[in-house]
Amino acid sequence: MNFKSINPFSGETLQTFEGHDDQMVEQILNDAYVTYRDSLAGDITSRAKLMKIVSENLKKERQELAKLITLEMGKPIGQSVAEIDKCASLCNYYAEHAANFLADREIETEASRSFVSFEPLGVILGIMPWNFPFWQVFRFAVPALMAGNSCLLKHASNVPQCALAIERIIVSSGFPKGSFSNLLIDTGKIHELIGDKRVVAFSLTGSERAGSKVAENAGKHIKKLVLELGGSDPFVVLEDADLDKAVKTGVKSRMINAGQSCIAAKRFIVVEKVEKEFLEKMTGAMGNLKIGDPMDAGTDIGPMARTDLVDQLELQVNQSLEAGAELILGGNRPDMPGSFYNPTLIKGVVPGMRAYEEELFGPVASVISAKDEEDAIRIANDTKYGLGASIWTSDLAKGTSLSRKIQAGCVFVNKLVSSDPRMPFGGVKLSGFGRELAEPGILEFVNQKSIWVD
Repeated sequence: MNFKSINPFSGETLQTFEGHDDQMVEQILNDAYVTYRDSLAGDITSRAKLMKIVSENLKKERQELAKLITLEMGKPIGQSVAEIDKCASLCNYYAEHAANFLADREIETEASRSFVSFEPLGVILGIMPWNFPFWQVFRFAVPALMAGNSCLLKHASNVPQCALAIERIIVSSGFPKGSFSNLLIDTGKIHELIGDKRVVAFSLTGSERAGSKVAENAGKHIKKLVLELGGSDPFVVLEDADLDKAVKTGVKSRMINAGQSCIAAKRFIVVEKVEKEFLEKMTGAMGNLKIGDPMDAGTDIGPMARTDLVDQLELQVNQSLEAGAELILGGNRPDMPGSFYNPTLIKGVVPGMRAYEEELFGPVASVISAKDEEDAIRIANDTKYGLGASIWTSDLAKGTSLSRKIQAGCVFVNKLVSSDPRMPFGGVKLSGFGRELAEPGILEFVNQKSIWVD
């Protein structure tokens, strides 16, 4: 299988890469296992020094690496630069904190000494998506490497240049050969690797369908798995919210990366007393967004990553409109080449519509009317997903109280939903299980071993 790097803005094929055959996959897998066995489980202080070098190398190449992101999946260049910077910050975070997270923890018992040690598991396979092609990989790989594991990467097939660049950056920073390796393989090969005894655990960020298939196979082989899947994040606007701030943040949250983010605001649940004003402000703000060349620093929205994704989004919107939703803005493709879809705002979204029931992975905001705050929380939880959520209110005590009632892995009050190295990240319900980032993220792929000395 060949892997093509295609620019979604121009449609140009940038490069074609030959996939790894069975012999090459076996060599990569064996190198990863031997490296884990012989090298990585050693001194965490040495790994921390190497991780700081990774951070510095990311900073040195930030413009070139950001350009790769933009060329391969269409993200506006400023957002791509921010993604590289975030990866560099993540490397420094774990370089500074991993030793403390993994230090032996003394437990008071009747033994002469009893404690918990944290030891690496082995070879971890990351199955990663295209929408944040550096950040998603670093989010899984950095804590896994710092814990002493070795990592294999099966990246999305449309970002091979990003995948290869990540491997180059990590290995050239001094990590041993086999510590981090990219696999250019098709999806079918993943399931063979799941059954290989040298691969002990998996981290997948992607669709509900992909997560279900990998989880089924991993369960068959009784192997550890972390899943970060889809989301249909509620953006709850209460009667006492600062509407100007809510709209400004809501537009950014919905339209960042052309709406292709699991934790983007997707369902705008607005209390009916302020719905009209909110819609007016939202329409004006979205109508002022600039669509165009993602290499242009002034562009707000670049192309979606692939034309088939535009097709799918357009179908979801059209069928929601046919079911009775009302189009306020957009709802079509701009008259220009590239995988674009206009910023779109629809209202009157109710249960049964695709815009209500499904994740819309693109620049489409769905407005759902709520009678009051109790109804708004009910609607927020009326979804199969549970990744992120935000609540907008001037009463912080109320916002904090209501955040406990929302079924999601993270809730932000008066702020854009985002991931932060200092806070655990993950979902509930069909948004997945397990956690990334912070201390829980590094503990996902270690053996928490109880040791009792009588």
